[in-house]
Amino acid sequence: MSDWQAWVGREQRSADRLEPGLAGRWCATFDQDAPMQAEMPQGIHLCLCTPEARTAQLGEDGHPTRDQDDASFLPPIPLPRRMWASSAMQFHAPIAVGAAIGRTSRIASVTPKSGSRGEMVFVEIDHETSADGQLAVSERQSVVYLEALAKDAPLAPPPAGEGSFDTSQWDVHRELVPDERLLFRFSALTFNTHRIHYDAPYAREIERYRGLVVHGPLSASLLLQLASGKYGENALATFTFRGVSPAIAGEPLLLAMREGEGGIELGAFAADGRQAVKAAATLA
Repeated sequence: MSDWQAWVGREQRSADRLEPGLAGRWCATFDQDAPMQAEMPQGIHLCLCTPEARTAQLGEDGHPTRDQDDASFLPPIPLPRRMWASSAMQFHAPIAVGAAIGRTSRIASVTPKSGSRGEMVFVEIDHETSADGQLAVSERQSVVYLEALAKDAPLAPPPAGEGSFDTSQWDVHRELVPDERLLFRFSALTFNTHRIHYDAPYAREIERYRGLVVHGPLSASLLLQLASGKYGENALATFTFRGVSPAIAGEPLLLAMREGEGGIELGAFAADGRQAVKAAATLA
C-alpha cells in the first residue's frame, strides 16, 4: 500500500445556498412540515455542498472515480469498496433557509490498516460549514476503503435471529421501516450515487450485502430527529455516530435514546437487537 501522507492537509472549498425548495424536500423526505421559522433542523448540512462529479466521472460503484492526478483532493486509493464509517459533529449555529453556504474540507489523516477484513485505508476529512459567513457546523468524517469481497462471501448482515430489541432499557424509542423510496429520496437529496443504496443486484452480488443498505447519514438524521422530539430543534451541541453493522432496507429499524452520566446515548437497531449505528450527543 502506498504512502498517502502527501494528501494530508489538502483543502477543497465549495459553495451552495439553502433554497426554500431544498429545505422543503428535506422535510418532506422525513414526513415533516417545513419549519414555521427560518431555522432548519440539525442535520440539514448533510445535503449541502454535495459532490458535483459528472455522470461520466462515476466509477462502477457509483462514487466519483479516484483521480490519479497528484493534485486531486482525495488520494487515489486502489481499494474498490468505500463507505462512510463515522462522523463527529459540532453545532455552532443554526442554518436558516436562504442562507449562503460555504464549506472548507481538509484531509486530516490517511491511515492504512490491516485486520480481519484485509487491507483497509481510513481517510479522515474535516469539514467546516458556514451559513452567511458564520460557522454553523464543524465535522470530522471518517471514510474507509476496503478490499473487494469474494463472489461467494457470506451476505451481510446475517438474517435476523430470534432475539428482540429491549425497549425497556431506553427512555425514548421509535420503530420504522426504511424502504426503497426513503433511500432513493435521501440519495437524491445528498447527490449520493453509491449503488448499494438503490441497485439491489449490485449490492448483493458485488458488495455482498443481503439487500439495499440504509445510508449511515440517513440513520444519523433519523436519530437527530429523535433527539429533537425530546429536546427541541437545534438543541444539541455535539453529535457523533459510527456504523456498527449494515441496516437493510425493508426491515424494521428501531431508534432509541437514553440519558446517561456522560451525556445522551443513541442507537439504531435491527428487530433482533443487532446494533446498526452507535451514537452519542450532548446538549448546548
